[in-house]
Amino acid sequence: MSLTGTPFLYLTVVLSVVALILPLALWSRMRGPRPLRAVARVLMLLFAQGTAVTLVFVLVNNQNNLYDNWADLLGTGDHVQQAADLGPDGTGGISVKRLPKVRQSFTAAGGPGMRAAGGVRVTQLRGRVSGVNAEVYVWLPPQYGEPAYRHTRFPVVELLPGYPGSAKAWFGAMKAHEQLLPLMRSGQVAPFILVAPRTNLLAGVDTGCANVPGQVNADTWLSIDVPKMVTDNFRAQPAPQGWAVAGYSAGAHCAVKLAVAHPDRYRAAVSMSGYNDPIGERNSLAAQSPALRAANNPYLLLRKAAEPPRIALYLSGQAGDGYQAGRALESVAKAPTTVRVVFLPRSAGGHTMALWRPQVDTVFRWLTLQMGQNHAKGRDTSVAGAATPPSPSTGGSTRAALASGTASRAGAARKP
Repeated sequence: MSLTGTPFLYLTVVLSVVALILPLALWSRMRGPRPLRAVARVLMLLFAQGTAVTLVFVLVNNQNNLYDNWADLLGTGDHVQQAADLGPDGTGGISVKRLPKVRQSFTAAGGPGMRAAGGVRVTQLRGRVSGVNAEVYVWLPPQYGEPAYRHTRFPVVELLPGYPGSAKAWFGAMKAHEQLLPLMRSGQVAPFILVAPRTNLLAGVDTGCANVPGQVNADTWLSIDVPKMVTDNFRAQPAPQGWAVAGYSAGAHCAVKLAVAHPDRYRAAVSMSGYNDPIGERNSLAAQSPALRAANNPYLLLRKAAEPPRIALYLSGQAGDGYQAGRALESVAKAPTTVRVVFLPRSAGGHTMALWRPQVDTVFRWLTLQMGQNHAKGRDTSVAGAATPPSPSTGGSTRAALASGTASRAGAARKP
């Protein structure tokens, strides 16, 4: 029975009702020795509490798309077939352009929100370069099937969830496709292809979108295998001009890191409540050593870049939760890199979907402006409405520490 399926939800509801009725019906009618009656009553209470907790968990999980299946929840899922050392560029010397085309079959995706706005499709992709075997969700804009656009290639946005988090979250809890459909039809937002690949690749650990030989090649999976599959199967624009990446929380860190590290693969990145130092996610595989932390810290990568990358970055967050990380990147950005930092007040919500979901409209309007444009300034003012926080970060670590990679795990502890 699927963890996120309707049958399991109904089962938990029924069990919760039964668990509530049992004590009311049997409490005073039980017969037998007193110890036996006491044990039976305790078991009924435990059963009632257990079913109540399970029902709450199922509702929260379905609402936020935290765990996609039982393997993710129990920590038994492993989507890595091999993790060879692929070198600094993540290709292992393979000429990706010379690889045979990846022909995939797609089916209608199931789950909350997946059939809305024209429906989301899913495929199981075996990454030829990364060695990852996982699902990828794709949503096509309304113009894709129209005769007038039959020769048009569409821009692509790769969508990354937080940790723990399901690739479905952008279509389920975030309702990105439902929000964007009318905006794309009216021409307010470009007709982007939305691609959401699995990022939860190893049991019980966040990959940090890093390549770690012998463990996982998450960077290559996201920046090489998935884009190749999309361009081989859909009328997608080529990289980097037609590609962007967006994420929230741990996915926000990944989005910025991928764009900064691979300006030849992405033109823009969006970060909502992200961080620079991988240690911002306490379970990040990329935070296991100083070398890995430095290699996957976009602040350090941007600061040390021999040539500033031609990318546009949009970063939003609250004090102590994304805002300082954005300002740190802004402080080291040089043309042609552009950085847009948006401060969000505490009243806008916390580190939850309630904060990120309303930003979809603004974020994709910004992406529409940025894709294919080249701004000459290091500060992007294309979207108005930024504010300045009245006080420094309250996140437990200073901006400099989080940016440079010297923050402690205790100080950097955060919600997933």
